[in-house]
Formats: sequence, structure tokens, C-alpha cells
Amino acid sequence: MQFTTKKLDDFFRSILDIEGFENSDPSLNGIQVDNDGSEIKKLAFAVDACMETFKQAVQAGAGLLFVHHGLFWGKPLALETTHRKRIKFLMDNNLALYAVHLPLDQHPDFGNNAVLAEKLGLTDIKPFGSLHIPKIGLQGKFPQALTVEEAASRISFMGRPSLKIIPFGKKHNESCAIVSGGSSGETVHAIEEGIDLFVTGEAAHSMYHRALEGNLNIIADGHYSTEVWGARRIMEESVTQLGIEAEFIDVPTGL
Repeated sequence: MQFTTKKLDDFFRSILDIEGFENSDPSLNGIQVDNDGSEIKKLAFAVDACMETFKQAVQAGAGLLFVHHGLFWGKPLALETTHRKRIKFLMDNNLALYAVHLPLDQHPDFGNNAVLAEKLGLTDIKPFGSLHIPKIGLQGKFPQALTVEEAASRISFMGRPSLKIIPFGKKHNESCAIVSGGSSGETVHAIEEGIDLFVTGEAAHSMYHRALEGNLNIIADGHYSTEVWGARRIMEESVTQLGIEAEFIDVPTGL
């Protein structure tokens, strides 16, 4: 089978609810930069659209790069400075760019939060969150109570340490809520829901005293580290369903 950007767009839209977030996601989900119509024989997957992932995708021989964080966020950008260089590099190398933001956080099987819940071994899973509609986070229960350190070890990507652990709750956690990426604002919602452990990406100053006063444990595992999972799972699904060659490009920020 020959793959074009149109055929790949149809495939990604068949497994991700891109249309469901049209009114709530500022990202331009879908094809952000097209190629010239050439056949695509290999896919690359990464978290961020940046020059480093672009260069590695080209070096790997990929014709399309699928990312979680794209180049366009709700408003037109002038083609100048860094943005111009990025667009020019993509076009000069005929590399298509495909981005999926909130639909990749939310997906119940392939999403960042779903994979994190799977790695944590959560049961009785249901949607969680107050900042997005549809809700993108998940909450559930541990079949056997875990310490914060045990939970952190389960979701470590490549053995990397968590960005920050805030251990202000129970020693053994029975419930957990997850919202990948930058979701410090959900700390209050986790406390209101009586959650023992809140797993997110970024650590924010405002989380500290809220967690202390609300007896909440927090793992801020890093924005990057909590969002490698969805892209990797979509990569696996692409290889399985399409039989296409694919490669994950790991460019950690440590943040």
C-alpha cells in the first residue's frame, strides 16, 4: 500500500477524536505542513515540533513527523525568525508535519493519560479534570496501595527521575488522578475529589501549599516525560495496522 499525507490523515482521524476538540483545543490538530504529494514510506514520532526532531526525522528517512506539540496554537504566526526557519526546513526536506494535542491526551486507549494509568495499574478508571471539555485526565484506584516512590518508578521513561515529588499525603496511596503535561491547576480538583496521589507533568509554585494543606501527594514527572506515551502508542498502532516503518525520536527537555 502506498501512503500519502491524505491517507495518513484519514487513518489518524479514524483512531483519534480530532473533530471532538475543534472548539476547545487551540492547536491546529492534523496536517500542519504538507509535503509535495510524494509517497511516505516511513513515519517518525516525537513530542515536540522543533529543529532537533525535524533533523533527526530527516536523518531517519521519515516522510512525515507526528508530534504532540505542533507549530500552530490558535492564531496565525508571521514567517520570521525561528518559525520561518522551521517551516523552511520542513519544506526544503519535503517533511510533512502532523500534530495532535488534546485528542492525544484524552484518548482512552492510545492517549498519554491512558498509558500512564496502564503503567500505574489503575482500576475503576473514569474521566478526571475540570479545565477541559471533554475531560482529558483519568482517575482510578490501585489494586494494592503504592508509595509515591513506587508509583514514580512505574511511570519513569528510560529510567529518568521525576521532575519533582511533593509528598504531603498518605504514605500508601489508594487512589490516583492523572493529567499529563501542564495541569497544575487540577491540584485543587484532585483535593476536592479526595484523591491520594496526583500525577501530572509540570511543577508549579502554586501547587506546594495547596498540596500541603490538602494532604495530597503529587508526582510532577515532567511535561515531556508524561507526554512521550501517546505518540509512542500511536506509533505502535500505525505499525500494526498499516505495516509502515516508524521510529520514535526522543529529545528530552528535562522539564
